Amino acid sequence: MSDYQHEVAELERESATAARLFDVRRIIGGLFVVYGVIVTIAGVMATDADLKKAQNININLWTGLGMLALGLFFLVWMKLRPAVPPTAAELAEEGEGGAGEG
Repeated sequence: MSDYQHEVAELERESATAARLFDVRRIIGGLFVVYGVIVTIAGVMATDADLKKAQNININLWTGLGMLALGLFFLVWMKLRPAVPPTAAELAEEGEGGAGEG
């Protein structure tokens, strides 16, 4: 392979790594998991006075568990369907097709 082909292959690997790293599902899932843990702990530590204020519903516990479930859903989704950046050929085809439009 020529130096150009090696360079293109390296850029494609870096692009794939960047696409996985900055996948919005990772950010959303991670934040929901972190906040879900915090709110769940607050729900577990709730006092009788706190429960009485919320009509005997431990809203922090249920909200925290819901946030944990949503965060884990996003992380599992990201793991099962990873983001795949377009290849150089796909980008070239897109550029050729869009040149005549406008």
